[in-house]
Amino acid sequence: MHYTGQVYRPPLEAYTPLLEVTYGCSHNKCAFCTMYHMTNFGISPLKDIESDILEISMTYPRPIERIYLLNGDPFVLSTEKLVEIADLIHKYIPEVKTITSYASFYNLKNKTKEDLKLLREKGYNELWFGVETGYQKVLDWLDKGADLDDYKDGIEKMKYANMTYNAIVMQGVAGNGNSIENARETAKFLNLYPPIGIFIMSTDVQRGSKLYKMREEGNFKETSNRENLEEQIELLKNLDVPGNVLYSSGHIVNLVKVTSHMRNKEKMIKKLEDSLENLDEKILDSKNKGRAI
Repeated sequence: MHYTGQVYRPPLEAYTPLLEVTYGCSHNKCAFCTMYHMTNFGISPLKDIESDILEISMTYPRPIERIYLLNGDPFVLSTEKLVEIADLIHKYIPEVKTITSYASFYNLKNKTKEDLKLLREKGYNELWFGVETGYQKVLDWLDKGADLDDYKDGIEKMKYANMTYNAIVMQGVAGNGNSIENARETAKFLNLYPPIGIFIMSTDVQRGSKLYKMREEGNFKETSNRENLEEQIELLKNLDVPGNVLYSSGHIVNLVKVTSHMRNKEKMIKKLEDSLENLDEKILDSKNKGRAI
């Protein structure tokens, strides 16, 4: 298998075969992110992609119904290239039903709704989007390469193509004092075309990121655990999505873990409210340390 630099995939894809089609990240400018700073962006040669598909077909237990494309944003590839990759996957592993990957609204700007419809027919679905926030005031400086109008345009294209997605949301990304409004605006966006899963990540200020520089210069103040919990409660209260949507703050970076389907929204809110009431004040008023509760 050909893997270049850092390899990242969502936790739920732990058992999915990983196929590198790009490496690094074509945007690589998000204010909070340092994931691909050590790897220059590149596109994998088709011969390497085909070789890796063949290796997956020979080494993974069959049937293989799902493939995850690496790395930061494979949807930077042209529609024609993505179709070519899908055709190779189905040539060697015809039972594959879902081809998934990280994707960004930045790269959906270069895809038409007909492009997405074709890609959906080829098996691309259940994509992973770093939504982070639906609050334009935060997107203004987050440097995602897309604004809220681009976000909305992207989900309209996906809706047309009947393409589903998972949304990664960052609590605390709006900074101290802005969490409630951020939660409301993010819920408002997610309600437009609900994802199949909503995954919460606590904002961690990484050395070397633009966000780190903003903090050092006094232009960003991190949220406390208390504010993160309050933000998550507000997000849940404002989400109006189907009951079968998965909601999870189960990642290790989050202090309090809740994972369930949205039909159990009130139970999740209750656990978060109980944590606010019962956790030690020092823990609540400190920055997140990723301790599971």
